Amino acid sequence: MPTYEYECQKCGHRFEKFQKISDPPVKRCPQCRCKVKKLISTGAGIIFKGSGFYETDYRSDNYKKSAKAEKEKSQPPKDDKSSSSKKKDKGSSTSKSKG
Repeated sequence: MPTYEYECQKCGHRFEKFQKISDPPVKRCPQCRCKVKKLISTGAGIIFKGSGFYETDYRSDNYKKSAKAEKEKSQPPKDDKSSSSKKKDKGSSTSKSKG
């Protein structure tokens, strides 16, 4: 439900009203009962921060745990394959040069 801003045309009182879109607009000031006008406001902005929308509090703990486990499964093991392949290359190059 949106929040609407109103201003009294007589006393200048500004106020907000939290109401449905289908509700009729406020016509009278709550202080002096004179006519009010609806103000054009920017409304509340939505700010997304962090690494992603689905990692917010909207997800259950079970979902977060299963997502983390699935992510870990899809990643390759963290052993250093590049250093082991370099060792093999050094050994094979020395045997070639001797022969």
